[in-house]
Amino acid sequence: MATTKKKKPISTKRKKITPPKGKLGVLLPGMSGAVSTTFMAGVEAIKKGMGKPVGSLTQMGRIRLGKRTDKKSPLIKEFIPLCELDDLVFAGWDIFKDNCYEACLKAGVLDKELVEELKDTLKQTSPMPAVFSRKYVKNLNGKHLKSGKTKMELAHQLIDDIKNFKKDSGVDRLVMVWCGSTEVYIQAEPVHSSIKSFEDGLKSNHPGIPPSMIYAYAAIKCGVPYANGAPNLSADVPALIKLAKKNNVPLAGKDFKTGQTLMKTILAPGLKSRMIGLNGWFSTNILGNRDGEVLDDPYSFKTKEASKLSVLEYLFQPDLHPDLYSDVYHKVRINYYPPRGDAKEAWDNIDIFGWLGYPMQIKVNFLCRDSILAAPIVLDLVLFLDLAHKAGLDGIQEWLSFYFKSPMYGEGLYPEHDLFIQLMKLKNTLRYLKGEELITHLGLDYYNLM
Repeated sequence: MATTKKKKPISTKRKKITPPKGKLGVLLPGMSGAVSTTFMAGVEAIKKGMGKPVGSLTQMGRIRLGKRTDKKSPLIKEFIPLCELDDLVFAGWDIFKDNCYEACLKAGVLDKELVEELKDTLKQTSPMPAVFSRKYVKNLNGKHLKSGKTKMELAHQLIDDIKNFKKDSGVDRLVMVWCGSTEVYIQAEPVHSSIKSFEDGLKSNHPGIPPSMIYAYAAIKCGVPYANGAPNLSADVPALIKLAKKNNVPLAGKDFKTGQTLMKTILAPGLKSRMIGLNGWFSTNILGNRDGEVLDDPYSFKTKEASKLSVLEYLFQPDLHPDLYSDVYHKVRINYYPPRGDAKEAWDNIDIFGWLGYPMQIKVNFLCRDSILAAPIVLDLVLFLDLAHKAGLDGIQEWLSFYFKSPMYGEGLYPEHDLFIQLMKLKNTLRYLKGEELITHLGLDYYNLM
């Protein structure tokens, strides 16, 4: 009889986490955009006591330890060693020269009075020239750009920027978060399959390597943790995942989970948990910020559409529940409407059915602010990726799927989109890193089990 090899049990031994000493440099491609400026200005406002970090799990979230009767639920930032906000130092790149103060005013997300109070601090941060090509983002045309004969030359320029910033600023560690625009739709191909093929592609200017991949490559080569806030492939290709493992670099992405998709990952798990059927889910949006302008191009929209459409299929698992979810019509539209600026409005029409197939409907009208929802995500990713690096974690950080529309996942797996399962994964990872008991919510105390 064949013997089955027993799996090695998961260790709950406390992991050694290097204390967060010194300053943490935060590198932001797309530094003059609405998300980056709202994040940076928000951090400065919070440091001055001018606002609260609402939406940030690292700053306001708590984590339960042990049994409910123990009544131990410390703040996450008191439980796990995270960098303090006072120790964050910002830098980045953009295709426009505006400093953070000027860009923040143009973005129009935060009240002008608040931005003016932060003027002296924000004016000190200006972007470095960016790696950019209109082949990949057709509706933008900035002139604050790097030049080079090959993409490898551009990558080395970014590497020099990273090294120089670290040296000149005196920061101890670095994290990079892509806050740039959505690029045109690209699928993985042979150039992305290995480190060698990718580096050869950089040298030959392969069209399958867009700017976001060049930034990801530069970060990983420098040993800098990298997160991707857009639906671009970016670091989500075999070559860069292998390079990240080789260089002991944590990765996370893709596409910040804000607005309409956040609502889907809250509502859809509830419907599925009660085995309520779904016939169709129609989603449409209007927004007028730079993101809306970029997505007005159908090639960039296709990248975003693929990210937004994938959520429901994985959540509902139609192959396992054919009677309920095998014939769902899912449609997503995004319309550029300049008068709205960053104040996006999303409408969802959800056609569901219940007992004996009787139809029902849900209507959702979400008037949200994309950058207000995204800024705390950037903060949490910065602090958690720094934690992952200090804990010796590398490659894909699936426990950070909580923050993304299209989470990266390991080979042979499928992405977890259920927001509540994602949160459990995140908190259990923090418990694991500190050697605490993982929580399953089984509640054995209620049952007479021998």
